[in-house]
Amino acid sequence: MNERMSYHPYQGSRRKRFNWLALLLAVALLGIVCFAVPFGAVMAGAHTDIQGDPQVMVIFGCQVKPWGPSILLQDRLDTSLDYLEDHPDMTVVVSGGKGDDEHISEAQCMYDYLTEHGVDGERILMEDRSVNTRQNIDCSLAVLSDAGLDTSQGVALVSNGFHLTRIRMLWDRAGGPGPVSALAAPSSHLPSRLWMYAREPLALVKSFFFD
Repeated sequence: MNERMSYHPYQGSRRKRFNWLALLLAVALLGIVCFAVPFGAVMAGAHTDIQGDPQVMVIFGCQVKPWGPSILLQDRLDTSLDYLEDHPDMTVVVSGGKGDDEHISEAQCMYDYLTEHGVDGERILMEDRSVNTRQNIDCSLAVLSDAGLDTSQGVALVSNGFHLTRIRMLWDRAGGPGPVSALAAPSSHLPSRLWMYAREPLALVKSFFFD
């Protein structure tokens, strides 16, 4: 005689719970993969790379505090000063407008800092209209064009390491002159460094599709 198999409601509940857990795990793994790819790209570009003998430098702005450059901006400026010490004849473009929470433009703050540390102000061009990285590039290219500068030997782009992959991508997309060199400034403020390396992969994806 065949015995009818009994069905307990708990088995169905357990199976349903397992399906939900499997789905959540799949979504989590997909999220990790989607973050890991741009994060790897950010890390791959976060280093100094000098191509040829660039005669022009573009320094990308960052937040200005009431007392002067933020720590991340100062990191960029100090890295630039170290390079300019051995290349004093370079023309420098400082790029960054004035945010609502800033008392002066980022370009003006960078100009003041560089000249206070011995850079000839006549060799510094200010781009003080941009409010994001794409505008930094577009407006800086306009400044270079208006000044009639020779960029045949390329341009050195200066920012914190986490920022450089996105900068180089957008520079190439905007038709910026090459070869492109990069100067990677450290990110000496630990909380900012952690936050920026978490944020930048998302910004890279956004810029890839929309900038």
